[in-house]
Amino acid sequence: MSTKNLNAVFAPKSVALIGATNRDRAVGNIVARNLFRQGFDGPIMLVNPKAPPIGGVIAYKDVASLPVVPDLAILSIPPKAIPDTIRQLGEKGCRGAVVITAGLRDIKTEDGGTVQEKMLAAAKPFDLRILGPNCLGTVSTHIGLNGCFAEAQPRKGNVAFVAQSGAMVATLCDWAEERKIGFSYLASMGDQSDIDFADMLEYMADDEHTDAVVLYVEAVAGAGGFDPRRFMEAAQKCCAKKPVIALKSGRSALAAKAAASHTGALAGVDGVYDAAFERAGIIRAQNLDELLDSIETFSKKQRVKGDNLAIVTNGGGAGVMAVDALSEFGGKLIDVPDAAMKKLDACLPDVWSHANPIDIIGDSTPERYFQSLTALDGVEGIDGVCVLHCPTATAVSIDKAKAVVEAKKSLGLPMVANWLGGNDETRAVRMLFDENGIPNFPTPEQCIRSFMHMTKFSAIQKALGKKEVHDIPGYKPDYAAGKKLIDAAVAKDLTWLDAPSLASLFEAYEIPSAKCATAATPADVANLQKKFAAPIVIKIMSPDISHKSDVGGVALNLTTPEAAKKAAEDMLVTVGKNCPKAKLEGFLVQEMVSRPGAYELLVGVASDAAFGPFMLVGKGGVSVEVEADSAMALAPLTKDIAVAMIERTRIYKLLKGFRDRKAVPLEPIVATLLKISKLIVDFPEILELDINPLLADPAGVIGLDARIKLRKAPEGPRDGRFAVKP
Repeated sequence: MSTKNLNAVFAPKSVALIGATNRDRAVGNIVARNLFRQGFDGPIMLVNPKAPPIGGVIAYKDVASLPVVPDLAILSIPPKAIPDTIRQLGEKGCRGAVVITAGLRDIKTEDGGTVQEKMLAAAKPFDLRILGPNCLGTVSTHIGLNGCFAEAQPRKGNVAFVAQSGAMVATLCDWAEERKIGFSYLASMGDQSDIDFADMLEYMADDEHTDAVVLYVEAVAGAGGFDPRRFMEAAQKCCAKKPVIALKSGRSALAAKAAASHTGALAGVDGVYDAAFERAGIIRAQNLDELLDSIETFSKKQRVKGDNLAIVTNGGGAGVMAVDALSEFGGKLIDVPDAAMKKLDACLPDVWSHANPIDIIGDSTPERYFQSLTALDGVEGIDGVCVLHCPTATAVSIDKAKAVVEAKKSLGLPMVANWLGGNDETRAVRMLFDENGIPNFPTPEQCIRSFMHMTKFSAIQKALGKKEVHDIPGYKPDYAAGKKLIDAAVAKDLTWLDAPSLASLFEAYEIPSAKCATAATPADVANLQKKFAAPIVIKIMSPDISHKSDVGGVALNLTTPEAAKKAAEDMLVTVGKNCPKAKLEGFLVQEMVSRPGAYELLVGVASDAAFGPFMLVGKGGVSVEVEADSAMALAPLTKDIAVAMIERTRIYKLLKGFRDRKAVPLEPIVATLLKISKLIVDFPEILELDINPLLADPAGVIGLDARIKLRKAPEGPRDGRFAVKP
């Protein structure tokens, strides 16, 4: 897909409504009314086969009768009539269509295809772009175009809302009207047969009427297919210029039960969206409330540079709630410098808080709000101000709000506000703040989240503008040796890479792992114990057993040949009982690595159907799925992303050291992640990979158990499976 001819859909100079009708409450009637009510000043032409006047406006019997070539046609007609109508429009010169009608992909045609496929085939020769089908329509407020069948008439604004759900568009229209919030565009995507999210993000990136983009996503892939790399590139392009916020529904999908690896089980489906949005720069809203709050925030056009906040409040409780929220969301309270403290001492009662939050006391006046806010003027490092107000009878609330507005003009800092209460005066305050570009919310927590949305966008812009570092200085893996091993395994149709080959592959790519060998019988295990001359670990080898310890397939710390042989014999009996149908191929014998106090990590690779390969790092061991302490990112990794992944895990706090435990350096862990990233870029045959545990301590890292799942290399370029180009 591309942005070609999208202007015909979102900035047309002439519009035709195919299926206009006088029938009350019909879609064709509602769209006709909306087209004429919103103020579009180009030709609006109505088409109805019976050609009666529609609402007093002349109608034409068919496309051929139209006196002007429409840039955009809106179709609300029976499904089977749509392909031929699209063909007629294309022949006439129309280059954009909104297909409101639903059910096109479910209706078969005589040749065995679907009506939707026939519609797309009719549009293709003319590069005619289609929004929908099965959608609410579209709105472009800057030209007065309302081509949807929602009741509300959206206000002109600077936020574009793009949603798969027509119901969400209609709901948002009603909500925004109450808050007096406007939009640049409203686009109901429907089935995404042609125009998809990538097209919309690329188009909005360069749109002069749009300062922020809000998405409601059920699945990024539509009926027209999905190009993950184009989606990521379009999203990154847009996010580098303006904030993009997305609400992705379906968070609780139970799609990981059958995953063969720990990585696949931990990732699920929703976690991959988190990783994709994070890499693209999209801010993810967790619920509808947060999505609506983000529209309030970014519609005000404020931008911040960092996350250092000052809080001014007339109520200590509200200030504490704001601090709690700031801590939860990862923001910082700025320390008020001495010069500002002296100004505050001069204008506030002696009992003021003398700290941030700046509690100006419950009997606050408009003058006190103004003076305390302007005292922060010129404070170095301050990135924004949060103003809170609790209802009191000491002064008129609206007068205090006016003082805040005046202070903002002279202060020149981004500001968010929370005026607690719900009476008529509070509503008047919120309207005043709306008119003066101050995001305002019913609760302190929402207020803080608004500020953190702005800081998140600031961080995204910095990250997207930073040069990416993928490589480790001086690192040169032995690709030829690795290719020989992988090719041999694929030629044997191995699903899982055998342990000796895996060890050799890790050696070729300098991925630290324990010394190992294979043994066919318990007697061979005993002989290897002699050669290792050290305690050993034995593990059952079977293509049918993923988690060996669960079935008695692991024995540790075997210090003599006799103990090793006995453990191997017992293992055959135990595993045979627990997995009677499993094919047993002998034993993997490893040196027993003794790293007292080392932390067990998991490093893994899996692949998502939409976004391709991703990587995971977190706490390892036998309880990884239970503890679920991990972080994900789309592959391939950069150094910064690898570090950020580790820092998002709970175990990172332990790795930093505590009490008598020394800190574990991140460099060896980061290096291992980057080496694995390079490995999967080089070999598309690798479908899944787990190292669990990867022991980490002040001496470095070493992998004790690893698995690699293979497949035949997919067709196409070697890097084609990655959503992010290596």
